[in-house]
Amino acid sequence: MTSSSGSALAFRPHPEADAERYRAVGWWPQTTLVHDIYDWAVRQPRHAAIVSYRAGATTSDTTTYGQLTAMADRFAASLVELGVEKDDVVSIQVQNGWEFAVAAIGAARAGAIVNPLVTIFRRRELSFMLARADSRVLVVPGVLRGFDHAALAMELVEELDGLQHVVVVDTDGTTPPEGATRFSDLIAHGATDPAQVLAGRERGTDELASLMYTSGTTGEPKGTLHTYSTLWSAGQAVFDNLGLTHEDVAFMASPMGHLTGYLWGLLIPLSRGMTTVFQEAWNPGQFLDVIADEGITWTIGATPFVVDSVAEQQDHPRRFDSLRIFVCAGAPIPPVLCVQAEEVLGAKLVAQWGTSECGGCTIHSLDDSVDVVADSDGRPNGYMEVKLLAPDGGPAPVGSEGRLVVRGPSVFVNYIGRPDLYDEVVSADHWFDTGDLGIERRDGTIRITGRAKDIIIRGGENIPVVEVENLLYTHPAVKEVAVIGVPDHRLGEKGCAVVVSDGTPLTLADLTRFLDEHGMAKQYWPEHLVVLNEMPRTPSGKIQKFILKDTVPGSLDAGAGV
Repeated sequence: MTSSSGSALAFRPHPEADAERYRAVGWWPQTTLVHDIYDWAVRQPRHAAIVSYRAGATTSDTTTYGQLTAMADRFAASLVELGVEKDDVVSIQVQNGWEFAVAAIGAARAGAIVNPLVTIFRRRELSFMLARADSRVLVVPGVLRGFDHAALAMELVEELDGLQHVVVVDTDGTTPPEGATRFSDLIAHGATDPAQVLAGRERGTDELASLMYTSGTTGEPKGTLHTYSTLWSAGQAVFDNLGLTHEDVAFMASPMGHLTGYLWGLLIPLSRGMTTVFQEAWNPGQFLDVIADEGITWTIGATPFVVDSVAEQQDHPRRFDSLRIFVCAGAPIPPVLCVQAEEVLGAKLVAQWGTSECGGCTIHSLDDSVDVVADSDGRPNGYMEVKLLAPDGGPAPVGSEGRLVVRGPSVFVNYIGRPDLYDEVVSADHWFDTGDLGIERRDGTIRITGRAKDIIIRGGENIPVVEVENLLYTHPAVKEVAVIGVPDHRLGEKGCAVVVSDGTPLTLADLTRFLDEHGMAKQYWPEHLVVLNEMPRTPSGKIQKFILKDTVPGSLDAGAGV
């Protein structure tokens, strides 16, 4: 395995002995995911690759494998003509739809490293992420849900040295701002002979494939780097453990800017020859309406997707029988939900636990009983070794809580620009410390019990606690602040800001207005506020968050918070 030459994009290869073993047993393939998608396009050019449902729409757009790869080639050749070099980063902040797929696959065909971004990101997040990646091209919608992404993107071109081009997805009739490039022009024209332009651009299995940002505890987003080999193995366990084939039909509502959407909604299904159904914005009613129309057989998403689907089907029953599997990832599963999924949706609910750094690590099998699924997060998936460590670094006894570390072919190869953070969590023999806590059951299943990392998971979305706290500390009325997660039936957790003020009356609306003015994504805003006279502290002066987590939820129930 070779490392990228760019300093920020330098990566740490897996130990060569491990790499040879992964290749020998088939955990690292001979071809890339992009190559496999094109192979299926040759075999079934008229087969539906992507079916896109817009928000509020009752009809869909269907893109065949042949159409998808033809547009991706034209987009790739156009990127080359714009000056994109192999190993450049192309950032894509586009909602779920065929346009995202064309942009991502096309960028990969041009030899670029693909950087998916969720559409909730605003100036604060984007300026940091694009600068850290030294992105050459940013692909955005025009105006989406009332926000002008194109206008912000053009401002960022003026502010960031590396960003050279903005491509605006204008397939809905959007008029891009002056200086931006129309997406429709790039996919309609491109080079006369894309194959000639793209010759020598194809990336190898051991070259970088993707850059995806994950919210951590260091006060800044961390950009995980995956090669095509690690990315392939990160997603395969879902298919191998659940027996899915090219005849299955996937559904994806999780954003393409998340690993869930990008890997299990786009790359892996298409590389397996499946049809995948994209929903632009999560709507349980629309999801249930199209199951029968599209023959959807499986989906993967966070716990709220299951909760919403069950509630919608109970309130407005539909008839469908194709849905077999609902993979739940990103948040704890209430035990009653396992029963409801089978009784109400007719689907087997299974859990998968993993991280952006290594994809799926544990998963259930279809043979597991409802009791097993309700009481655990699956078993090691066959690709990944999983250990639980006691505080002294030795193995945690079965039934005792330990810190989860994993090792195997899907472990990522660096954090962009932050090898120091990588070295903190990946040992010399390539064990990755996930920062999560868990218990191993006697049957070999793992139950995730908590997180050593200081994050909140709201409906599968990681909330960067330190980043929110750092910004709130700049509010003139805030003397001290701690952001904690409080339980929520639907989303798993919501953020709560615990504040000591300077005596100025302070409301939740004051805080969220302040965060909005400073460009922080709305999904990161606290949804509760508790004002205290003083914080609980250790003798050394550190805020004791565990006390806040024990006491604040009760005060909210009693109406003390807002």
